[in-house]
Amino acid sequence: MCARGKRSRSKSIAKPELPEYRNLTGLTTASTGPSPSLRSAVPSTSRKESIRLLVVGDHPIVRTGLRLLIERHRQAWVVEETGNRPEDINKISRQPDVIVADLDSSQDHPVTWISAMFESLKESRALVLASNCDQKLCRRLARLGAMGVVSKSQTADFLMRAIERVHAGELWLERATVADLIRGMMERKSGPSLDAEAAKIATLTRREREIIDCVGEGLDVAAIATQLFISETTVRHHLTSILDKLGLQDRFNLAFYAFRHGLAAPPR
Repeated sequence: MCARGKRSRSKSIAKPELPEYRNLTGLTTASTGPSPSLRSAVPSTSRKESIRLLVVGDHPIVRTGLRLLIERHRQAWVVEETGNRPEDINKISRQPDVIVADLDSSQDHPVTWISAMFESLKESRALVLASNCDQKLCRRLARLGAMGVVSKSQTADFLMRAIERVHAGELWLERATVADLIRGMMERKSGPSLDAEAAKIATLTRREREIIDCVGEGLDVAAIATQLFISETTVRHHLTSILDKLGLQDRFNLAFYAFRHGLAAPPR
């Protein structure tokens, strides 16, 4: 079993205390007027190095506040901001890396417009902001495709950390929500599809299985390289081979696949 890597802490800047998490690389768990117009913002750092964000919400003052808050941190920039009505979402002209959606900004049921937004922006990863998201709603949002839910009671640093993790292909959800998603995936097993997957899994090398186990433990590329005494470049080559053999898109999908097919132990 892979051991967890230790994260260094800055001595000069005090970081806010965060709730308990289990990082599963692939997974990170955590205990008005007329139709608003789209707006673009100028990033404070190189666009190539920043995460491109779309801020969605029906209240212009909330969207502006989020944009100013996010761009102070320099890791990301808001390429567009828009309301959550269908006509607003249809006007989106740029494909963002991550969507930051305000769950509280509409009197309509949030699942309705969030589902439509995820459908039209399939290539983007989504993070939902909410003042109060009960477990049932969080699970439903996750099943629709939200990769993270952040409470508005959290700090700006917490939000930026969630954005970075979601952008990296990880989940930022409570442990119970992640476990529920995994159970749902495992319940959908069927004979013929399992035979096909077994054939794919049989092509994995011993080293590739070791790397999958590390992904399930929550290690990132650097930590996997340290654990297995190989270079980060070699780890990336192995991950590319694994994803290609199994027909998966990223480490997030790989983690769920590993849990479903017994290649790694799921969170409890």
